[in-house]
Amino acid sequence: MTLTAQPTTASFLQTVRDAPEVPLEFRLNGQTLVPAGYHVTEVKAVTIESMDCGGKANAWKETVVQLMDGTPDEARAGFMTTRKFLSIYDRVAVRIPVQGTAEIRFEYGNVSSPAMQYQLVSVNVQPERVVAELQLPGVMCKATGASSSAGQCCGPVAPELIQLG
Repeated sequence: MTLTAQPTTASFLQTVRDAPEVPLEFRLNGQTLVPAGYHVTEVKAVTIESMDCGGKANAWKETVVQLMDGTPDEARAGFMTTRKFLSIYDRVAVRIPVQGTAEIRFEYGNVSSPAMQYQLVSVNVQPERVVAELQLPGVMCKATGASSSAGQCCGPVAPELIQLG
C-alpha cells in the first residue's frame, strides 16, 4: 500500500495505523535521511497567517513532527516502530489541537546539517518496513501559485510605488 497525493496528517497517520508493527523509516531521494535510533522530540500544531506578494491574506495549518538522532546504542537497536511512533503522536494529540486536514511535515537536522522541514511525498507500506519519502522544501509564489526562481513570478515593484523615508 502506498499513500501519495498531498498527504495530510490524518492520511499519514491512517496509513501508519493500518501497517503492521514494523520499523518506520524516513528517506530523502530514496536514501536514508533520519538514521536508526531516532527520537520524536516534538509534535507541533502550527497555524500560519501570511500575506503574499499580491496582497492576499492566507491562513493554513500544518503538523510538524521533529525528529532527532539517537545515541549509538539506540541506533544499534534499529528504527522506531510504527507502534511506538503512534503512541508518541497519540499522547501529544490528546493535549494539543492537531488538525487531521493539516499538511504534515517532518523536521530533522543533526550536527552536520541544519534543521529543515521536509515535505512528505509518499508513504510506502512494505512487509518489513514503512518508508516515508520526504522532499526538500520549496518556495512558491502564492499570488500566482507558481514555483518561483529568482523572483520571476512576483516581479519587481514599480519604482513609483517605492517610498523611502
